[in-house]
Amino acid sequence: MRNISDIIEEYLKSILDENQKNTIEIKRSEIADRFQCVPSQINYVIKTRFTVEKGYIVESKRGGGGYIRISRIQHRDEADMMEEVIDMIQPRVSQTAAADVIERLLESDIITKREGMLMASIIDRQVLSFPLPLRDEVRSRIMTAMLFTLRYKG
Repeated sequence: MRNISDIIEEYLKSILDENQKNTIEIKRSEIADRFQCVPSQINYVIKTRFTVEKGYIVESKRGGGGYIRISRIQHRDEADMMEEVIDMIQPRVSQTAAADVIERLLESDIITKREGMLMASIIDRQVLSFPLPLRDEVRSRIMTAMLFTLRYKG
């Protein structure tokens, strides 16, 4: 069974998919009312499910006329996206951020589900049992190597 965070994420992504500009403005209180949850639940979903690593930019304006603007990052082509991701994960990357990057690549059809599973298993903290920050640096180097290989697989 899906939880409320999954449902809210799916709803916001569906609105983004329908929008030609790949940008939406929402009122946190209106979304909270729609799903009968507290506004902090909306904050949690946006903070954890709409990150730069996952391909989104979030802006907010507080106050009476406040809003939250969610924009899907647009790239001219796959190479631009790969370049951005490689820059983002260097010189170190956490397991959570790396998993978000993998999810973004999957959603963009840049990698297959199998490639994503392989990448995730290789960069797992159980496999990279080094102390921090070395673990995040090694994870970054491994991911960068994999992404370079995928980028030039042509």
